[in-house]
Amino acid sequence: MNKTASETATFLRAVSSRIPVSSRVEFVVAPPFTSLESARATLGLSSPLQLGAQNVFWEDHGAYTGEIAPPMLKEFGCRYVILGHSERRRLLGERDEWIEKKIRAALTHDLRPIVCIGESAKEREEGQTKTVVYRQLSACVGNLSPQDMEAIVLAYEPIWAIGTGKAATIEQAADTHQAIRQFIADRWSPHIASAIRILYGGSVAPDNIGGFLQSQQIDGALIGGACLHVESFVTIATIAHSIAEQK
Repeated sequence: MNKTASETATFLRAVSSRIPVSSRVEFVVAPPFTSLESARATLGLSSPLQLGAQNVFWEDHGAYTGEIAPPMLKEFGCRYVILGHSERRRLLGERDEWIEKKIRAALTHDLRPIVCIGESAKEREEGQTKTVVYRQLSACVGNLSPQDMEAIVLAYEPIWAIGTGKAATIEQAADTHQAIRQFIADRWSPHIASAIRILYGGSVAPDNIGGFLQSQQIDGALIGGACLHVESFVTIATIAHSIAEQK
């Protein structure tokens, strides 16, 4: 919940001309609903930045006061939507079964879901990381078809690392990403497990993004606070582009 419509426009004007263009890396911004039109107008059709939303409801229309339907996002030019973020789970009571319905609704309207999963500090300390992640995967995407699985992006975001300044180590993140791929290989196929993009999120910053992206298990990052500032955003994007070109 950052940046008004006018602040979003100012921010995107400042960064869009400095983002490297590459066929090997995608950049997506997901502003609040109230800033989507401003973002679309500012970015235009030629920007390397794609547009995403932070949430969506599972119905196309109806008596759901305060909710946003998939066709509404499509009209704004959104291609991605973040679903199941831990803040929504923890603060707003989102349940896995709701997230599954949202994923299906997004896919129906050709919106690509970025599905968030991750464990709490207590669960990490108790050695429950893989158990928790597997449970979330089973509940949120476990019933999807192979075709649908090929259309989603996963984001491993340990709750204890989000906004705390305490990122997971590269080894912790890579180990969990590898476990996620094994789950997918067992449930669907090794091909899907290899092809699916799994992002890391949680206190990602310019000084650690390079290490994460060098890992063969980590395909990208879902970044919060570090991307609210122009120089930080541009630095992260430039590092990501450089590493993608080397891989």
